[in-house]
Amino acid sequence: MRYISTRDLESRQVGFSDILLAGLAPDGGLYLPVDYPQLDRATLAEWRQLLADEGYAAVGHRVLGLYIDDIPSDDLLGICRRAWNGQVFASDDVVPVTRLPESGDDAPGGIWLAHLSDGPTAAFKDMAMQLLGQLFEYELARRGTTITILGATSGDTGSAAEYAMLGRQGIDVFMLTPAGRMTPFQQAQMFSIDDPHIHNLAVDGVFDDCQDLVKAVMGDAEFKQRHRLGAVNSINWARVLAQLVYYVVAWLRVTESDDEQVSFAVPTGNFGNICAGHIARQMGLPIKHLVLATNENDVLDEFFRTGRYRVRSAAETAATSSPSMDISKASNFERFVFDLLGRDPARLRKRFVDQLGSDGEFDLSATAEFATIEQRFGFVSGSSSHADRVMTIGAMAEEGVLVDPHTADALRVARDHAGAEPMIVLETALPVKFAETIVEATGVEPQVPERFAGLLQAPRKVDEIANDAGALKEYIAARV
Repeated sequence: MRYISTRDLESRQVGFSDILLAGLAPDGGLYLPVDYPQLDRATLAEWRQLLADEGYAAVGHRVLGLYIDDIPSDDLLGICRRAWNGQVFASDDVVPVTRLPESGDDAPGGIWLAHLSDGPTAAFKDMAMQLLGQLFEYELARRGTTITILGATSGDTGSAAEYAMLGRQGIDVFMLTPAGRMTPFQQAQMFSIDDPHIHNLAVDGVFDDCQDLVKAVMGDAEFKQRHRLGAVNSINWARVLAQLVYYVVAWLRVTESDDEQVSFAVPTGNFGNICAGHIARQMGLPIKHLVLATNENDVLDEFFRTGRYRVRSAAETAATSSPSMDISKASNFERFVFDLLGRDPARLRKRFVDQLGSDGEFDLSATAEFATIEQRFGFVSGSSSHADRVMTIGAMAEEGVLVDPHTADALRVARDHAGAEPMIVLETALPVKFAETIVEATGVEPQVPERFAGLLQAPRKVDEIANDAGALKEYIAARV
């Protein structure tokens, strides 16, 4: 299995272990496999039995094995077992699924919740980060080298990455956060970590500013090589690949036959989570629709409705009650547009380098590809407001199910696209991370899991930094 850049300036093909440590391609593009392996009914039937017999990690090993051929299979299985087990997550199922109460169910196939938030930091990001931590440690030991992780977070990526990398040999982490834009719980999870290899930086700006800083520093080839920079954001292909596994497992758990279709509803801002669903569908997993849900920052919903992709300014990016989706520049969207445009790097560069660089937007509404986007790729979309979130959380709580605001956004949009097939909503986080909105919706404080007792009162360690790539480079250089 070889990988190419979406911008393909050098037509280079590389292996998985190289792109694992590199993150962003040298030409500024994102890595994708040369082609997507295809699933047939016999393979899905085999995986169904494997899930029943050996569990989540065993299926994950088979899925990852389609894309990773430069790590011995037995070693890869060990990595999967260490990442996904009942000691790291709340149960041996790792990703349980439950059908929501009938009184809140508008679809004959049922609306289901895939529980992705039972990991160490109570967010779906743990599903990928736990694997990434194991992969990094393995590959660094194999090469006898170190890595400096540079990332940006709008809420949950940062804490999931830091907990996954904490204590691992040869790894330093520098994580950028938008100052004042995360919930108190999210801030406490990150800033309470006191470790000389974990560095939290508060940037005066929004998440997109943090993400732009990461890309700017990563784009300095000499600095990147000298300090051995790597990425944990979803620009790293391994993150997307890890997320692909839970689409397969959720489908297996909800269906009974190997050709039964489902739809997935996914709250998204950076297009990473739903990008994994796109790849699963391209591989042949029987997915009818990928229901993309945004909050008031509706850049992606606007594209799928109109064909126009328009990046918002920092002033236009609203601070909402589902803050992990307060994003106006979706990094992984480039991977989808590459596929949409027939994997033509010249057409891709015209949009993401030329037009976005000069105009801050591009428009595909007149293209033949956009006209068939639902038929070919299964995408439909919608947006949700604060009032929608509060109403959905309150209604679900009355049925005995408490969800976080991002999951509520997905539930709200999912109901607009419910059909005869099962609709699987991907959970984002446990409600405790967004207590203020939960109290507004239900009048009751969400239960705090025992492992988080006292977290909000813990001392915090965070440095403020200017929204400037030069200042960030100086900070990193002084500490590694």
